Amino acid sequence: VQLQASGGGWVQPGGSLRLSCAASASIVSADFMAWYRQAPGKQRDLVASVTSRGTTNYLDSVKGRFAISRDNAKNTLYLQMNSLNAEDTAVYFCYYRKSWNAYWGQGTLVTVSS
Repeated sequence: VQLQASGGGWVQPGGSLRLSCAASASIVSADFMAWYRQAPGKQRDLVASVTSRGTTNYLDSVKGRFAISRDNAKNTLYLQMNSLNAEDTAVYFCYYRKSWNAYWGQGTLVTVSS
């Protein structure tokens, strides 16, 4: 499965971005899909996830600001990010897991600064 992430860029504090992750295979059959992020010099953190049953989970610091969703018809995972702040600056990666197989997208950079 190939994952193509897009939508990153520069935004001022308080702004919004929507990330997209287009999959080369059906996402309906994925057990788990997620967005991770990694800031310079820091570990990669799970930001938001969605299971095959539609259960979502979020990093505490993004709850109420970020929303993960998917369009099964387009095989695309989204991350709507609102009220962005400098601490959200990172490379964001999408992740797809089915059974024992896991795949990563290439990452898209989000920079929040004034």
